[in-house]
Amino acid sequence: MGRGKHACVDLTGVSPLVGLGSSAFTVSQAALKAASGKVIKHKKACIDNQHVFIPFAFDTFGFLAPEALDLLSRVQRAMHSNVRTSRSMNVVFKKLSFAIQKGVAAQLVTRLPIISM
Repeated sequence: MGRGKHACVDLTGVSPLVGLGSSAFTVSQAALKAASGKVIKHKKACIDNQHVFIPFAFDTFGFLAPEALDLLSRVQRAMHSNVRTSRSMNVVFKKLSFAIQKGVAAQLVTRLPIISM
């Protein structure tokens, strides 16, 4: 990732249980495949606009793709350098945690059976 560049970040949450019948179960496989697909789909457009593309992919079992871990490490270093209180640091990570939880919840809701009365 370039220093001081603007970034396009695509947050993608996947379930590693989708498509279990067709292949062996591997926790990281679904998230890595999603990240790869997002890079193919979006990276050129971001670069054309002088932005770095970062696929932030995770699965519902807690796996984070390497790019996601790198971004979180960078955010943590920047927060340690620029923020003086631990409360301020917690706000950033709580918001990120909420965004991930919201994505997981949205996936679960779309899979609920329709109940008609």
